[in-house]
Amino acid sequence: MKTMKLVFSFVVMASLLMSMSLTSCQPAKPEHTFEIGKDDFLIDGEPYQIRCGEMHFARVPKEYWRHRLQMTKALGMNTICAYLFWNFHERTPGEFTWEGQADVAEFCEMAQEEGLWVILRPGPYACAEWEMGGLPWWLLKHDDIALRSTDPRYVEASQRYLKEVGRVLAPLQITNGGPILMVQVENEYGFYSDDAEYMGVMRQAILDAGFDVPLFSCNPKHTLKRGYRDDLFPVVNFGADPADGFAKLREILPEGPLMCGEFYSGWFDTWGTPHTFGNTEAYLRDMEYMLKEGASFSIYMAHGGTSFGFWGGADRPFKPDCSSYDYGAPISEAGLTTPKFFETQELISRYLMPGEEALPEPPAPMPSTTFEKVTLTEFAPLFDNLPKPVVGDEPKNMEYYDQARGSMLYKTTLPAGPACTFSVGAANDFAWVYVDGEEVGLMDRRKRNYNVTIPARKKESTIEVFVHAMGRINFGKEVHDRKGLNAPVKFETNGKEIKTGQWEVFNLDYNDQYLADLKFTERKEPNTKPGIWKGTFTVKELGDTYLDVSTWGKGVVWVNGHALGRYWNIGPTQTMYIPAPWLKKGENKILILDIVGPAATTIEGVEKPVLDQLKPENDFSGTRRNQGKLTIDSKKPVHKASFKKGGDAQTVKFGKTVKGRFFCIEALNALDNNRYAAIAEMDILDKNGKAISHEDWTVAYVSSEESSGENGIAENAIDGQTFNFWHSSWSITKPEYPHQLVIDLGSETEVSGFVYVPRMQEDAAGRIKDYQIFVGNDLVKK
Repeated sequence: MKTMKLVFSFVVMASLLMSMSLTSCQPAKPEHTFEIGKDDFLIDGEPYQIRCGEMHFARVPKEYWRHRLQMTKALGMNTICAYLFWNFHERTPGEFTWEGQADVAEFCEMAQEEGLWVILRPGPYACAEWEMGGLPWWLLKHDDIALRSTDPRYVEASQRYLKEVGRVLAPLQITNGGPILMVQVENEYGFYSDDAEYMGVMRQAILDAGFDVPLFSCNPKHTLKRGYRDDLFPVVNFGADPADGFAKLREILPEGPLMCGEFYSGWFDTWGTPHTFGNTEAYLRDMEYMLKEGASFSIYMAHGGTSFGFWGGADRPFKPDCSSYDYGAPISEAGLTTPKFFETQELISRYLMPGEEALPEPPAPMPSTTFEKVTLTEFAPLFDNLPKPVVGDEPKNMEYYDQARGSMLYKTTLPAGPACTFSVGAANDFAWVYVDGEEVGLMDRRKRNYNVTIPARKKESTIEVFVHAMGRINFGKEVHDRKGLNAPVKFETNGKEIKTGQWEVFNLDYNDQYLADLKFTERKEPNTKPGIWKGTFTVKELGDTYLDVSTWGKGVVWVNGHALGRYWNIGPTQTMYIPAPWLKKGENKILILDIVGPAATTIEGVEKPVLDQLKPENDFSGTRRNQGKLTIDSKKPVHKASFKKGGDAQTVKFGKTVKGRFFCIEALNALDNNRYAAIAEMDILDKNGKAISHEDWTVAYVSSEESSGENGIAENAIDGQTFNFWHSSWSITKPEYPHQLVIDLGSETEVSGFVYVPRMQEDAAGRIKDYQIFVGNDLVKK
């Protein structure tokens, strides 16, 4: 490792008006300096502890930006994070949008007016549970592109985007009198790869874009050294144990201010898993440690907001994210105070910097409203409202047809013959298969079941495959997430392929023109085939409200042309946030796309959200996973050992390569001698010692998991996120050791070892001591 050269004395002179109310007289603008010193961040030569709040302007209606900034200031923050999502600004190659909801310059100027500095995080990759981590879908039109690498196609597109970012935001740096103090290069790249050259290319692109403030990188503590460069100031991300996180940071930053780039206030929700409230006691304890130590931090999230429209992403290997991004943050999804808000405010008020004024009171909450229950009776079946098809010899993925989002209908003919198997390489993300209009099977990416039996046919039959896409995966190598049907696509009988007719492909991206052209008919009863319902509701007084969608199946909602996001009756969210600026006093129009059909076509505006109500019995695919039967009793482990104490990631090499489709870790006991087991993350290494992609992985078996008292499901151990974790059951049952977790790798794979990340929280409950590993093709029987 190179020693960090703390020549980060970026002494900058600028004129900046800070901490002035909108009604105050404006005195002469003072001059300010900002530098990264030997021990502290310095503003005007004085130590400055950055207390930053993460808030995504794209997740908050523009009309509410100022209110949320004022809320963040009242929380105790002196800085705001501005995260940019590349795909939000360049939806078509070379065409940029910086107006309206995408006007980040106005957002930064507004922050300055409210007395907040700005830390800019422009990407090009962001993550943030956002569609494809902020990368634009059209990059995937290149079948062999290597994202987040020095692939010239990716680099050229990234440079073009960052140049635009500089054109818009470089004038707002502190060096030009603006609020931007620092700019982040990439995001958590050490988790993705170890290419310092790539990080250098991205750094240079930001410099070339006109940024002259300090540039920094951020990573989780166990990947800080991957892709490290001594010309980027490093910060560390964590949600627990700040002492250990900063100790790891000191290994590459021997002197200089310490900062946590993402300090997690809670966590995001994925469909079908419990809502995360966050551990407030631990959050406050860790924040106080940083306040006492003079360390800087950014609360992720201070205010989460909503992933409106189709912008929500998916966790890996495939756990689609909820539209609500409440996050258990101090400021709620609708911008309201919470108990965590006031506890954070009280804590920070005891650690204000010398000369700092008392924290302001939060602004008044926005008005709220409700509306009475109404029934929607107009229905437009999707199969009766199809656009002109694209015709070809074989079906392709969504990106091939220049489609960014939504659904696709693939249609062909199959000759008469005996029953056959229809299989695809992948159906991303859910596919319903019809023969002559009758549903015969379902493909579900969560289970990776990509085979459907087609019944015997006495005559030529029409095959229709309706594919609905959720958000693209936003983390890890799996961001290469192509939607629709992925090759190979084939029909077979006894291993012999059957030739079909030509394929017609219908693109259903639910754009404004498509929605305007829909043909509706009156319908009194719910329909189980995909379609869009239309109706109106009346609002007497304007205000924020929550749409009760608990009787609906799965789909998307539009109110007065604004896409609220996705809903799914499996929960945990059963409502959708409607901000007042999107409503009208009197009649309001609503469209509801339902893929699987509602139980009842009623809607209602309610006063409070429902964020924590799971209904697994509603899942159209049955249980979340196909739990098999464990068969390791007669098997010999390929490896047996003990994990070290502490929260560090541990790499285990077998000394030889073994083959198998299934990888089983059997935990035999715990370091604390308790009955619980937990794993934050598992990576499995191939024959060359490299981490295997999680794309084809599923959980084949788990002895127990916690899904009532907290989100401790087994999939958390393979999603790439080290803050959440698999935890054996504790709220209803409390099984003793041993505990087993079996990962299905998708096919027989050569394995040379694995990486184990223990639960990160300081209390260390569930950290495993002794364990054994099994690898084979028959560890689990279906």
